[in-house]
Amino acid sequence: MTDYQPGLEGVPATKSNISFLDGKQGILTYRGYRIVDLAENSTYEETAYLLLDGELPAVAQLARFDTQLREHRRVKYNIRDIMKSLPVTGHPMEMLQTAVASLGMFYPNNVPVQIRSPGDESEQYVHGQSIRILARMATLVAMWQQMRIGNDPVRPRNDLSYAANFLYMFFNAEPDPLVARIMDTCFILHAEHTINASTFAAMVTGSTLAMPSYVISAAIGTLAGPLHGGANERVITMLEEIGKPENAKVWLENKLAAKETIWGMGHREYKVKDPRATLLQKLMRELADSQGTVSPLFETALALEEACEESLAPKGIYPNVDFYSGILYREIGIPPDQFTSIFAIARTAGWLAHWREQVSANRIFRPTQVYTGYDPRDYLPAAGR
Repeated sequence: MTDYQPGLEGVPATKSNISFLDGKQGILTYRGYRIVDLAENSTYEETAYLLLDGELPAVAQLARFDTQLREHRRVKYNIRDIMKSLPVTGHPMEMLQTAVASLGMFYPNNVPVQIRSPGDESEQYVHGQSIRILARMATLVAMWQQMRIGNDPVRPRNDLSYAANFLYMFFNAEPDPLVARIMDTCFILHAEHTINASTFAAMVTGSTLAMPSYVISAAIGTLAGPLHGGANERVITMLEEIGKPENAKVWLENKLAAKETIWGMGHREYKVKDPRATLLQKLMRELADSQGTVSPLFETALALEEACEESLAPKGIYPNVDFYSGILYREIGIPPDQFTSIFAIARTAGWLAHWREQVSANRIFRPTQVYTGYDPRDYLPAAGR
């Protein structure tokens, strides 16, 4: 194939059995299981196991996996010291990429990364490192939240679930059970989404047989961009700019006339409403009902979606996962600059699953290009130019 496709749109980059989406029907599955069913019935721990190992676990398998995640939540004090030296004004994603990149130095390895046969030492290494990284991602994000406001990190608790422990460390308070379940569901919804930009970055880095700390660090850096994971922060700013639900329609008309981006609207793959956005909207309703009040941001978002229904839906532009996730996190009390870090915690399961798949049948990525430069030409000394 020699035709140039900007952004590699529509160009298959790999074969995978991890996840599937049908953008015309709004279907997303992990290992064949619909995201709706997983969100309503599973846990993040079980979903992570599914993504990493390929099948839903039996009771004993899930218990062992969950125990391993709990046992590996703590990090070396040296990593905490590295974090202490970072400026508190820095973005949490910058901290996260730095901290994750450093993990390999504290957990060195000389086992080849490439898996050649099931159960070999490389597969055992990949499995072990996947558990360690997944367990520590939530710890790092929660540690930073406390450290940047001048507090010591909160020690993880092994008696809490993955999501509940994250919230406990993040806020230094045991979470409300409903909020813990909402966070658990959010983790499930963000855990995987086929070959997106950050997953592709992880695959390319993994294809060089780099250590997993490099692989996940590369993915984190890619996720940080506003056209990928950073869009949910922009949604909050956008809704605050609109101010009130009654302003939504005129605001939208002005932005569209100026050809400006409507954050949280539209997706390259989905031509209908993102199924994750539908589930997040449902969670927001549930939280509002429990609190007995509807957030002004949520009301404004609903009004904006209604306005977009008239002008953008005919073009196949609907809310994506970022449209409601930021509002939900904001209502839980999470600062907007931590939204993408939470996205990264959840997506780590998907990144690691694709890393494992890549190194199980590896070939280094080496795409070609369409050259648009000069034909070969003679060099002229400076005096003759």
